[in-house]
Amino acid sequence: MFYREAGQFKTSYAADQAIFPILQDRLFVIAVLAVAYLVIPFISTPYFLVTIMIPSLIFCIAALGLNVLTGYAGQLSLGTGGFMAVGAYATFKMTTMFPELNIVIVFLLSGVFAAAVGVLFGLPSLRIKGFYLAVATLAAQFFLIWLFNRVGWFSNYDPSGTISMPPRDVFGIRVVGSGAAPEVRYLMVLTLVVVFCLLVKNLVRSRMGRTWMAVRDMDIAAEIIGIRLMWAKLSAFAISSYLCGVAGGLYFAVYLRTVETIAFDVVLSFVVLFMIIVGGLGSVLGSILGAFFITAIPVILTRAPHDLGIPISVDMAQHLEVIIFGSLIIFFLIVEPHGLARLWQIAKEKLRRWPFPY
Repeated sequence: MFYREAGQFKTSYAADQAIFPILQDRLFVIAVLAVAYLVIPFISTPYFLVTIMIPSLIFCIAALGLNVLTGYAGQLSLGTGGFMAVGAYATFKMTTMFPELNIVIVFLLSGVFAAAVGVLFGLPSLRIKGFYLAVATLAAQFFLIWLFNRVGWFSNYDPSGTISMPPRDVFGIRVVGSGAAPEVRYLMVLTLVVVFCLLVKNLVRSRMGRTWMAVRDMDIAAEIIGIRLMWAKLSAFAISSYLCGVAGGLYFAVYLRTVETIAFDVVLSFVVLFMIIVGGLGSVLGSILGAFFITAIPVILTRAPHDLGIPISVDMAQHLEVIIFGSLIIFFLIVEPHGLARLWQIAKEKLRRWPFPY
């Protein structure tokens, strides 16, 4: 069979510990990146890029951040929307206060502000855990939204409290704001997703990642063998909040471009949580699959009756979308509780054992 590593010998520890040790995996990833960079931007319609690809990629970063905290470190959080709001408002303030600052640097710095806030609200994790920690992070969600609503400085004292992204160029190319082409916005977000996925994949394979997983599996045993719980938990909160902050900045500047605080309410936190549950906890691939599933399926279900020529009202289409979407989530969780990433892993194992899969 074409998917077997027979004859692929590892002659060094680096080759044995590579992210993609099998040649077929490397070729598959290269092919996917080639399609993402060289095919999709040129054959896709602006509707497809703006409605499905750009938000899905942005939520990949948010789901990746929450998966670091919940999937790898075992700290349940319901404050993702609040941390994304910190990144969005930090992006807005930096672009208006420092208009000469490169927009890519602005996105990266917005995560720093979110990381600082995440560490602050991660302090309760040193004393509480489980659902009690979830409630504490939920309180952080409500507090942050209240803060951005009540303090006019964050919205430059706009009477409506709405923030809008001013146009910004990189090397003479409009990347955000009015006039930015969907293809350019897509490629910028795609590049950030690829970079963050590689960074997180290497991070969870490092000493820090092993520390997180030890705390997730049994924090008391981890402390007994010498792991500092404070450093492990707060570092997970910092990196998770950083990724969520960058995702929030992209969500505001690249996707929505004009937002109010309601765009980052608690519903958004639950949506990102559903992404990592459906995609697979403790998996970088699961974050990607879950983000695309949760983002793309509702759009497809909404357009399906129209594309098939089925006469149906808008209200009925929305109700059917919720019913079918919820049923699909339940189905996938029953078939494989460990998410879509586990289904992909099972398929790969069957290919490796063909023609005698079990």
